[in-house]
Amino acid sequence: MKNRYTPALIVLTSLFFMWGLITSLNDILIPYLKALFELSYFEAMLIQFCFFGAYFVMSFPSGYLVEKVGYRKGIIIGLLVAGAGCLGFYPAASAHVYALFLIALFVLASGITLLQVAANPYVAILGDPATAASRLNLTQAFNSLGTTVGPWVGSALILSIVSTAHDASAVKLPYVILAATLVLIAAVFAQFHLPAVSAESTAGDAMAGAVGKESVWHHRSLVLGAVAIFVYVGAEVTIGSFLVNYISQADVGAMPVSRAGSYVSLYWGGAMVGRFIGSAVLRKVRPGSLLAINAACAIVLLFVTMTTHGTAAMYSVLAVGLFNSIMFPTIFTLGIANLGRHTGEGSGVLCMAIIGGAIVPLVAGHMADASGIAASFVVPAVCYAYIVYYGIAGHREKAVSAL
Repeated sequence: MKNRYTPALIVLTSLFFMWGLITSLNDILIPYLKALFELSYFEAMLIQFCFFGAYFVMSFPSGYLVEKVGYRKGIIIGLLVAGAGCLGFYPAASAHVYALFLIALFVLASGITLLQVAANPYVAILGDPATAASRLNLTQAFNSLGTTVGPWVGSALILSIVSTAHDASAVKLPYVILAATLVLIAAVFAQFHLPAVSAESTAGDAMAGAVGKESVWHHRSLVLGAVAIFVYVGAEVTIGSFLVNYISQADVGAMPVSRAGSYVSLYWGGAMVGRFIGSAVLRKVRPGSLLAINAACAIVLLFVTMTTHGTAAMYSVLAVGLFNSIMFPTIFTLGIANLGRHTGEGSGVLCMAIIGGAIVPLVAGHMADASGIAASFVVPAVCYAYIVYYGIAGHREKAVSAL
């Protein structure tokens, strides 16, 4: 089985890398467009609202599309839609209109939503269910490689000219290159044969009990897992969105935004390292237990950054990335476990919950405008507290009549 699926898993890692890179570029766009259009923190967080709002709007349609056309065609369509969204940055920059950037981001995120809905469950069911969390963490590590490279590229190509340019032309070339790359990957996928695998055929007896349930919403682990995805993505995106402005503050890193942007790579790089480590650890440790431990460590680090200054404040918040590492793939696999024929639909529910990346940053942005960025970190701390609960008890299936 391992030899049979390894080539497909290798090809799929390119998807995880690309959408990681694209997503992390939002952390560079926020300070760039904030300065360019003289936005408040709340207004700047509309970038994340439009990007992650697409997950809420498009996840269910994407789930139905994947069930209709299959994983491979769903991935190809997702790549092409994401490419169209990247091309939308060119007219938005030419017109110098903030609203057009938000529209382009929504289209781009719609394509990535389709990729998430298709690729995440495909990796999870492409092999032994017992090692699904480990397998998804390994492929998600390459997603983190993309998020590590993204801020560095964005800082070099975009933030480096923020103080010298008064138009949005800096984003044209990077996003045109991304569009061409996505189309190229779609062309490769069109020629590549992916194994035809269904949730029912790979789940075996472990998922047999789930088939009899009438609705996907009757699965407690899925419903509470959707809440966990909501708060996790919200926390991760909130921290990443504020990093450039936070690190550049005089009482934290005291550096220009172009240099602060490069430090964002440490945040996402920590997630990459943690996922490689987590992929091995999860073969020995219960996923729920490791999830709870990581979330608790993230809370401690946020408390440190909120109560200190200088180097301690900067590196403690960057270190949160290391403990974010295994959260998304582990929550995802716990959420879709034992869904059987509902696996595709369950994936849509979990991806819909990624809208947390749209809502939570807005709440934190409002708080940052009122009390400062450091104080706003209490918002992701509360999010991680729920994840501790989900890892300890929330993911355990119980007899539930309706939720």
